[in-house]
Amino acid sequence: MTDTTTTVTDTATGAAARPELRIAFSPCPNDTFVFDAWAHGRVPGAPALDVTFADIDLTNGMAERGEFDVLKVSYAVLPWVLDEYALLPCGGALGRGCGPLVLTREPGTDLTGRTVAVPSERSTAYLLFRLWAAEVVPGGVGEIVVLPFDEIMPAVRDGRVDAGLVIHEARFTYRDYGLHSLADMGEHWESTTGLPIPLGAIIAKRSLGEETLRQLAQAIRTSVRMAWDDPERSRGYVLEHAQEMDPAVADQHIGLYVNEFTADLGESGYAAVRGLLTRAAAEGLVPPLRPDALAFTAAR
Repeated sequence: MTDTTTTVTDTATGAAARPELRIAFSPCPNDTFVFDAWAHGRVPGAPALDVTFADIDLTNGMAERGEFDVLKVSYAVLPWVLDEYALLPCGGALGRGCGPLVLTREPGTDLTGRTVAVPSERSTAYLLFRLWAAEVVPGGVGEIVVLPFDEIMPAVRDGRVDAGLVIHEARFTYRDYGLHSLADMGEHWESTTGLPIPLGAIIAKRSLGEETLRQLAQAIRTSVRMAWDDPERSRGYVLEHAQEMDPAVADQHIGLYVNEFTADLGESGYAAVRGLLTRAAAEGLVPPLRPDALAFTAAR
């Protein structure tokens, strides 16, 4: 998907507000739901936002290039960006029963040597898939093909790939394509670790300073609470960017991915992130993290 930029407008005067922070997140319902109040100037004392919408594969690359002040990225990309960015303790996607799925045309397909489409090789979904495949596909899968997430199910259906790793609302719609769920990466992760599933993170540049980082975290928490208190107010923003998604599916999406971990990662949330990246580093999939890498501070 091509990224688009929206500069927020002052709700009192109708004049274009001076952008203070450049932020990039996906047009998916969970992100637009979380950031609606802040993006539209309803969070008291929060800086104005210059919003860019981009799929997660694009925002991961933006983070690696240091292009934005605040971004929604995959937890999997953190080992490459935490020198410049700090992980914020809220606003992201982490939970239970919300993991990526491996889809095939036929149930019980053996993936040994098969071609698998994935949304990104720097995505959390891909890390979870690699950890799963290392245990249950001893012969190893075949070629990995990167496709935009909305092209994966058609590619599996049409036989262009043997299997697809899907995320987001595909959990609710894959049967419409006549596909079968071969495995749930979230179920595997939860059953082997007991931890929630870390998917998407909110990061902000450390150079903004510790006080600003704390203010950003508070703005996100306030925006989330405002969305929960009055979900109808965010509905127009959510559906505008949901790319013709059925409103009922958008509601399911929000209900699954916006939860208590969105308001605060908490002890189990941080444990899940450390657990994922430690396991991935042990498999040689990501660089190892320093002990303090996830600490919510600006200093390095």
